[in-house]
This record gives sequence, structure tokens and C-alpha cells, in this order.
Amino acid sequence: MIPASVDYLRATSLDDALAALQTEDAKVLAGGQSLLPAMKLRLARPALLVDLGGLGLDAIDTNNGTLAIGALATWASLEGHAAFARPALTAISECASGVGDLQVRNLGTIGGALAHADPAADMSAVMLALGAMLIVRSRDGSRELPAAELFTGPFSTTLAGEELITEIRVPLPAPGSGSAYIAVEHPASGFALAGAAVFVGADGSRRVALTGVGASPFLLEGDVDGADIFGDRFAPEEYRRSLAGVVVKRATELAEQRAKEDASWTP
Repeated sequence: MIPASVDYLRATSLDDALAALQTEDAKVLAGGQSLLPAMKLRLARPALLVDLGGLGLDAIDTNNGTLAIGALATWASLEGHAAFARPALTAISECASGVGDLQVRNLGTIGGALAHADPAADMSAVMLALGAMLIVRSRDGSRELPAAELFTGPFSTTLAGEELITEIRVPLPAPGSGSAYIAVEHPASGFALAGAAVFVGADGSRRVALTGVGASPFLLEGDVDGADIFGDRFAPEEYRRSLAGVVVKRATELAEQRAKEDASWTP
């Protein structure tokens, strides 16, 4: 199908973009890898597209004990960045390398994916496990939003319509930490039927996040048996729960191995 007609603005500054988002039914265009297919099917019919492509917002830096990732950083840039060679942070590049195909990885952005809030989003689980903090901007200023407080349901978040994610901040782990992401994907769509991101701290603590098994990615409290997991025509609940147990086990084992490697890691 052909998308419905839409007005288009290529923002020249962040203030320009935030002002444009005051327009009723305005939508943000970051990488466009989720929004444009929805527009072609007329599942999304925005009145205005606000293109952020000229704003930069794609830097990846470490400072003051924090890894800062610009919201417009692409999957390809995450996949190849030296910061994620460290075993404690490898889940980020590991996850990015499995997203979509080459075109999607070259265009799709981490901020766009988090804001889109797909229930089977891979990187959302990784950010939950790593304890990420989102920097969110509006015309009223900026605020910090823990990744754990972002998702409210399928394609639904706590972001207001005029707010933008501008940066993702991940606390730099202590030496001797490890992370991993493993998913079992649907063979046709490539979306996770069950995905697990695991962070193992130097003190032995663990954070486990699941994706593809619920209304949105979530931090696992307790074990998989007690988690609220759904079933659908692609995978019944019992099968998804079994898959979740498998990916949690495998990701935990890999994260623990990386924690040992991280203890002696040098850039």
C-alpha cells in the first residue's frame, strides 16, 4: 500500500523538533524502520513527520563512570564500537548485531526502538538488565527516566507525546562484571519468541530481563515459573515459558563466563 499524505519537517535543532511535536498527531522519524512500514500499511497515519536525522545525537562516549549513547546511534554503530568489546558490556553489541538485516542495522536507532516499545524488542531487555537511565527532553526541560519505568504495555510508554529520548546512560560496571543477550527468534519475522538479557555484577548480583514473552520487556523477579508469560498463535504459553527458561540459563552462563574475563580485561 501507499502511505497516506503527510507533512514533513526535517528539524534543524532540538528546539525546532520539540516545537514541531506540539502539532496534533505529529510523529518522530528517527531511523524509520518501524514507523515507515506501519505507515505503508496505514496502521499509522501521522499528520506531520518530524525528521531528527540532522540533529546528530549519535555519539557514544564514556565519562564520569557512565556510558552515554546518543538516541540516534544506529545498530551498526553499536555493533562495531570499541566500548562494547569489554565483556561487561558485550550484551549491547551482541544484541545490536542480531537486529534485522544490514539495511535495518544501518538505519535503525536505539532511541527509536526504545520509544517504539515493541513487546519483542531485543535492546529494551538489554537496557533493563544493565540498569540504563534515559535522558528525556521536552520544551519544559529534561528529566531522567529509568528504563525500568519506560514500558507500560505493547507499543506504549510513559513518554508524553511531545517528549524525546535524547540519550541513554548506562552505569559503567565494576571490573569483574559480565553481560549477555540470547534469544530464540521466530524463523520468519526474526522477532524474539523469547529473549533474555543477563547482567552479572562483580559482587555476584544478577539482573535478568525478558522480552518476547509478555506485553512488554520486563525485569524478571524470581524465576521463570512465576513470571507472567503469554501465548499466541506463534507459540503457546507453555512453550514460551520453556523457551524463556532456556535462554535465561544460557545467557546467565555466558554472562558469568564474561565476568571472569572482565576481571582481567584491558582495552
